Amino acid sequence: MADKTSSNAYWAANIRVITISMVVWFVCSFGLGIILRPALSGIHIGGADLGFWFAQNGSIYVFLVLIFAYAAKMNKLDKEHGVEE
Repeated sequence: MADKTSSNAYWAANIRVITISMVVWFVCSFGLGIILRPALSGIHIGGADLGFWFAQNGSIYVFLVLIFAYAAKMNKLDKEHGVEE
């Protein structure tokens, strides 16, 4: 990766993946678990309303899925830009 434009493209793609991951996690944890909790109170899952479920369990599950999705996407980006291990 000696080319400066290739390095910049890799960094831009990396930042884009991180930004999308953080937005998804924020929406699921803060948005659905706190801000939209009253709107989700009528939907029940596992004996609790959906907003409470996202605050207690859902955001953790989403975070775990994001970890594996991030690792897969970064492996793909590494191969595309020639910096894989």
